[in-house]
Amino acid sequence: MSEQHDPQDPIGTSTDHTSLAQQLAAYQTQLAQLPADATELEHARVLLDIAETHLAMEQKENAWNIAREAVSTFIEQEQWQLAVEAYNVLFQAEQPASLSALGQGTWLAVTFPIEANTSVAMLQHVVDETPDDSDAGAVAAIAAHYIADIRSDDDKHESLTFLTQNILGKVAKRHSNISTQAELEMWLEKLALKDPQAFLPRLGAIIDAIVEDNWWFDRDTLREKLPVH
Repeated sequence: MSEQHDPQDPIGTSTDHTSLAQQLAAYQTQLAQLPADATELEHARVLLDIAETHLAMEQKENAWNIAREAVSTFIEQEQWQLAVEAYNVLFQAEQPASLSALGQGTWLAVTFPIEANTSVAMLQHVVDETPDDSDAGAVAAIAAHYIADIRSDDDKHESLTFLTQNILGKVAKRHSNISTQAELEMWLEKLALKDPQAFLPRLGAIIDAIVEDNWWFDRDTLREKLPVH
């Protein structure tokens, strides 16, 4: 007789959960076995792996608590890429302060020269969180396209800018029913989205509105750590 499957539980779900549970146990063992002289950064890296696994298992409160611990270390150690990855977990954990975490992570993702695809992912979250008729989604979308263009490695530039162009096109469609390239160009001009010196400060104001006064770090202090060109 063939095995009967619960129609409410897709085939493979149990296997996936078991695999994640095994991965979680492996990370927890790794954390427990870190040597006594392990650095705070080494500890936080494993915490991030654990938090991401909790998130994949839909254990969102656990994911939040662990990522929240890790993110402070990443900021202290000036590990901006890892900090944004932790903020991404905090946003997706859907806890009371997750929207604030999205704003803070997006600020880091735009301010510091981290991997372009990570910055784009954070900005896409901002797009998804904004109303269809809001200019904020348009600003986030053009910022994502700008960052993809200037930061992508040569081998990823075409695919990432294609993605961000699609994001921008969808935002234009939902915002003003834009459907042609000519209409898009006029829309970008109308909303003043062609000059980074104009739209990046607007993005900063949007991030401020998302975070409100719930910043976990001092932005002026972190700006002093920006690489000098």
